[in-house]
Amino acid sequence: MASSECFLTEEQREMLAQSAEVLSTSPLSPSKLMSEHFVKAPVGGKAVNAGIGSRHVRRTHSGKLGRAKKDGGGGKGTWGRLLDTEGDTHIDRNDPNYDSGEEPYQLVGSTVRDPLDEYKKTVVSLIEEYFSTGDVDVATSDLRGLGSNEYHPYFIKRLISIALDRHDKEKEMASVLLSALYADVITAKAISQGFLMLLESVDDLSVDILDAVDVLALFIARAVVDDILPPAFVTRARNGFPESSKGFHVLQTAEKSYLSAPHHAELVERRWGGSTHVTVEDVKRRISDLLREYVENGDTSEACRCIRQLGVAFFHHEVVKRALVLAMEIRTSEPAILELLREAADEGLISSSQMLKGFVRLAESLDDLALDVPSAKNLFRSLVPQAVNGGWLDASFLASSNGNGAHDDDSKKLKLYKEEAVAIIHEYFLSDDIPELIRGLQDLRAPEFNPIFLKKLITLSMDRKNREREMASVLISALHIEIFSSDDIADGFVMLLESAEDTALDILDASNELALFLARAVIDDVLAPLNLDEIGSKLPPNCSGSETVHVARSLLTARHAGERILRCWGGGTGWAVEDAKDKIAKLLEEYESGGVVSEACQCIRDLGMPFFNHEVVKKALVMAMEKKNDHLLDLLEECYSEGLITTNQMTKGFTRVSDGLDDLALDIPNAKEKFKFYVKHAQKKGWLLPGIGSLSADGPVI
Repeated sequence: MASSECFLTEEQREMLAQSAEVLSTSPLSPSKLMSEHFVKAPVGGKAVNAGIGSRHVRRTHSGKLGRAKKDGGGGKGTWGRLLDTEGDTHIDRNDPNYDSGEEPYQLVGSTVRDPLDEYKKTVVSLIEEYFSTGDVDVATSDLRGLGSNEYHPYFIKRLISIALDRHDKEKEMASVLLSALYADVITAKAISQGFLMLLESVDDLSVDILDAVDVLALFIARAVVDDILPPAFVTRARNGFPESSKGFHVLQTAEKSYLSAPHHAELVERRWGGSTHVTVEDVKRRISDLLREYVENGDTSEACRCIRQLGVAFFHHEVVKRALVLAMEIRTSEPAILELLREAADEGLISSSQMLKGFVRLAESLDDLALDVPSAKNLFRSLVPQAVNGGWLDASFLASSNGNGAHDDDSKKLKLYKEEAVAIIHEYFLSDDIPELIRGLQDLRAPEFNPIFLKKLITLSMDRKNREREMASVLISALHIEIFSSDDIADGFVMLLESAEDTALDILDASNELALFLARAVIDDVLAPLNLDEIGSKLPPNCSGSETVHVARSLLTARHAGERILRCWGGGTGWAVEDAKDKIAKLLEEYESGGVVSEACQCIRDLGMPFFNHEVVKKALVMAMEKKNDHLLDLLEECYSEGLITTNQMTKGFTRVSDGLDDLALDIPNAKEKFKFYVKHAQKKGWLLPGIGSLSADGPVI
């Protein structure tokens, strides 16, 4: 049997059980418990360890158990690891044996920079500097110096995105810079990619820039006109966008509103002011210089190149006019001048409309030219057939310039009328005096030219501010009541729409403005909606004028069209028609209930709508029937005697009541009898026009 030392005694077993209880509940460490219960020997006995020889137990002087750590590291009272030294090591950089390799490694955090982000930041400062200086050469050089050609599409996107939120000057500068960079610095592929990126982000751009769709469409159209984007780009790009997206809408606007319009190149190039940066006088001087140089050297191709280099296609009529004048002044130059004009027309350098306009302008100034060139009229008559026979002048001009005496007299009369009409219109814009303007027109005694006056009025107002446009619309309403017929106004609009393309060369937004004038005429009861169909039928199909009529119809069918159109230019009185009618009804009710005549007349005067006084007449007559109060006729008599309500307005008011008598009789059974009495009273007082004959209950009798 084994020695008793190898087994636990009963006393030791009890101690072991007690230690287990203490171990499970005591906060002391297991190591301490082990040192107290197993290492200490019982009193008077030999130290006994459970299977562990006493020589393997390390003791410290403190009586604690010291065990070796992992990897040979010592605990307290042990030797520790191999080569361990007491305390922390210290590296002395002044030690002759100092080695920098012994320094502890220190990881330093650093941000990884995206080269595209750096490129975007750099080009923003480049673009801002270009917008400040306008130096295309410096901007081109700086962009070339950046390198990173793969990021050029981002430059295109950034340039246009910044320009979108700037003035027209910066938009024009952006287009000029793109043309300068094309092919030399930026490839055609990069430009196409840049515009595609813009189309993809137009939804985000529209949040901050309300007109982003229209402006981006204009940038695309300008790029096509400047030949830096192929025309097929619009069609190809459109296939990549859903019809409901704004990108698709941008491309559709670019194609239909800009690239499909007549003379679209001139319109698009001039939309932001043009890139010529020269005055009209500078252009005229350069035209004269190139024509005189051409007469000296006879180089037709060089002269055409110089005309093209002017970059003023919308002003080529000045080239035609000055060339013809030069041919009259220097008789030997006539063959060369005619050859130049023919060549320019054949190349499409000078359009047929610009050629015709040049001849028309010269024909209008022949009287003045004859003071310097006595034979100017005869020379002009000889030049016109040559131009028509050569095929570079429309034959219609020959029919309108037959050269007989009657034509010359008519031309002089028309020219004089236009001059007087322009003076009258300018005075009206200054004074806002409609009665004075009407008297001035009547003094001219040329009712056959009424459509021409309307054309002049609207053309002059379109080149001014909203105030003048509103004044023109108010005047048209007054003229329609006083001296203009509906046919006069319709014919005037036809003349305007026929020349809309030429007008658009000088007034960029002419088409939209004309559409507003047309719609306003309908709202003001100057034209009937059917008149729009009549006007449209007199215009060639698919022309700019026909499109304007279509836009006018769209404006009229919109929700709340009446109020919106009446306020499109701010409103002369600031009121809609319904507001004016309410004010008229209230002043008449106040007068009927015991008001003073003079006060009622002042209220009518304060309305400031003399062209709408027929509504006062109509409502006064209807109220007199409803209230059975003929006292309202006293108000009309006072208004007539003061000249506040004219005969024309009085007649129109009676006529309107006559037209609605059948409906009125449903509410007022004796309406027709009362109206007959009012008509006799008005005729007796001289309120109605003599030529109207008589107004009966069945309507006016002419």
